Formats: sequence, C-alpha cells, structure tokens
Amino acid sequence: MKACGLIVEYNPFHNGHQYHLDQAKKVTNADCMIAVMSGNFLQRGEPAIIDKYARTKIALQQGVDIVIELPFVYAVQHSDLFARGAIMTLDALKTSTVCFGSEHGEVNDFIEAYHILELHKDQFHKDLKEELTTGKSFPEASKNAYSTIGLTKGKVDLSQPNNILGFGYVKGIFQTNTPITPVTIKRYKNDFHDQDIAHSIASATSIRKELLAYGKLTSKAVSTLPDMTQKALDQYLLSNGIWHEWEKYFPLLQYRVLTMSHEELRTIHGVNEGIEHRLKRTASQVDSFKNWMETLKTKRYTWTRLQRVFVHILTNTKKDLIQSLLHADEAPYVRLLGMTQKGRAYLKEKKKQIEQPIITGFKKDPGPVLQAEERATDAYYSILPSKQKLKLRKQELEPPIILS
Repeated sequence: MKACGLIVEYNPFHNGHQYHLDQAKKVTNADCMIAVMSGNFLQRGEPAIIDKYARTKIALQQGVDIVIELPFVYAVQHSDLFARGAIMTLDALKTSTVCFGSEHGEVNDFIEAYHILELHKDQFHKDLKEELTTGKSFPEASKNAYSTIGLTKGKVDLSQPNNILGFGYVKGIFQTNTPITPVTIKRYKNDFHDQDIAHSIASATSIRKELLAYGKLTSKAVSTLPDMTQKALDQYLLSNGIWHEWEKYFPLLQYRVLTMSHEELRTIHGVNEGIEHRLKRTASQVDSFKNWMETLKTKRYTWTRLQRVFVHILTNTKKDLIQSLLHADEAPYVRLLGMTQKGRAYLKEKKKQIEQPIITGFKKDPGPVLQAEERATDAYYSILPSKQKLKLRKQELEPPIILS
C-alpha cells in the first residue's frame, strides 16, 4: 500500500480542507491518507477551538485513514521546526508522498528554491542575523534575507504563509534525508489570514472569528463546514460549555506570570531579549488577553511570536528541551489518535518496517517529549469544570478511535 501524508491542524475541518484531501487523493493516487495533526495547541500559538479527539473523529469521517498527533514540542514552533517534526513523523510511517497547499502551486520551484538556499546559506544566515539586530521580526527579517539571495524575487514568494510552510516541508525532506516525494496543490479561493467569510471555502481564521464572535454556529459559518464538523462543534459546546480561545486562559496565564520570578521566566522557551521584564511589568496592568497582547506587541515581538511564548509559559516548556530537538533526524515516537479499517490494514502491512514505537497513550516512564505533551493536555483542559476535565482527560488512556 502507498500512503500520502497531510500536515494539518483542522481548526476546525472546513470545506477547504475537504478540497485539499480530495485533491491529494486524486493527484497521488495513494491507497492510504495519513494526517499528522497538531494536538490541542497549534503552530501560531493558539488553543484549538475543540480538542484533538473531536477533530480526529471529523478527519476520519471525512476521508482520512490515519490520524497521528504531531508532538507538542514540534507543533507550537516556527515553520522550520514545525515542518521538520511533521516530516520525520510521516517518514517513520513509511509515507511515500506529502501533499501540501500553497499559494504558488508548483512543487519543482520549491525544490529549486531549496537548492538556491543551500548554495547561499552562509550569506542567508549572515543577512538574517543582521536584519534581526535592527529590531525586525523574524518573518520580516527572513523575507529580506531570502530576497538578498534571490528567492523572493524568483518564482516562489516566500512572504506568503503557505509557501513558507511548504518550503519548510521541502527543507525538512532534504535535511533529514527522507525518501518522501513532495507534492503541492494551489490554495483555492481564500487567503490563509482572511478575516471574513466571503465564500463556501473560507480560511480557518475567518471561521473561528465568526464562531467565537457569536458563540454559536451561524449561517455564514455553516456554509463553510461539512455536516460532521457542524455536529462536532455543536456537541463540544453542548457537553463542555465552551469553545477554547485565549481569553478563557487569561486568568491562569496572568497568575503564572505574576507568580514566576524573572529567572524562572528566562528558562521558558521563547522568552528572550529581556521580554520577561515586560511580561512581569504588564501582568498586573491588563484585564484581558487581547489587552495584554496589544500592550506587549512590537515590531520584533509579533502577535504569533507572543502567543507561542504564552503557550510555553502556560505549559512550562523549557528552552533546553526544545534545543535538544533542533538536530534530531527521527521522530521520538508515533502517537496514533485514530484510524479507519484501511488505515489499520496499512499499519499491519508496514509493521515490520516501522522502527519508531507506535503509542496510543501516556507511558509510565514517558520521557521529556511525552511529559511535555501531558503538561499541554492538562493546561488545555484546565479551564473546564472538574467533571468535564476528568472525562476528557481520560481519553488519553483509551485506545485510538477506530472508524468502522
């Protein structure tokens, strides 16, 4: 059997994701579709609107065959580390291809861009460092450094969010020396950061904005979502009383910062360049998460970078743990969240070839990566009433979801 990998968040699964899934099946002619999905916290430093188990069920119902959790330590990171973790996870499962959406839509240009970067990598890193010292944000500094070696002037615009992620996947394939073949599909109808719904295929950002603004499914949101997603969102809200968003975590986050010392804050991943002083100084002066973000945001500290910092504070994720992962060339484990019968058949066929342990829950002796996952899980459910918290937390001990 041949598998195609998708690197996803499904926050929530919408019509654009269905288009990507269907096109990936068509283009790769794969027998099995494997989704590596971020867990309860996401790449841009946000809590997922509904938990990973609810999102896994939707993905299986909509045509994915295997859902694997991208480890938390890779999920809430800049594009290169996020991509590297996802590619290593797909490689562990002997995936043949990875199919990603991009604004550009031509995979050979991504491969050519990688070779240009390799040829000029010393110049790129020198220019990137100089750009950062002027106070520019990492995305802006990267864009300018790419420009000096001819990449943003070429065929692939590396200032576009999905192109950036796609380039990260291609880099991850080459840098970890995996045999995965990259394939890309041109992004259809919407932009990654679109704030408003204008079409039945809309950005996840615009859909979440609509849902959280009204606290319920609206006709606008419904037009962008498959039936299974609508049912899952309704059920999660009915059962737990909330959809997850940063404002719900504000009191806990404020308490964390107020009770941590400057020295403790400096050990947290992402807390650099003296930001701990501003965090401590502003913590008692703000009354909402949005207010805090607006107070802290600067040219260098973008909204996304600050959100990631807050996730790492909330989950007590230390710099030394992330540093240990930077040069890893294989996944620490493969965590199975769910599968169909076809997915089950694929894993059975590839069982002897898969070297990394396939796990379904937390071990007795978990190791640092899985310990970080457990802290992230507890932090995510911490805002729920005790009864619901215990119920959802028990999912971590149950077998994977199997869709018959």
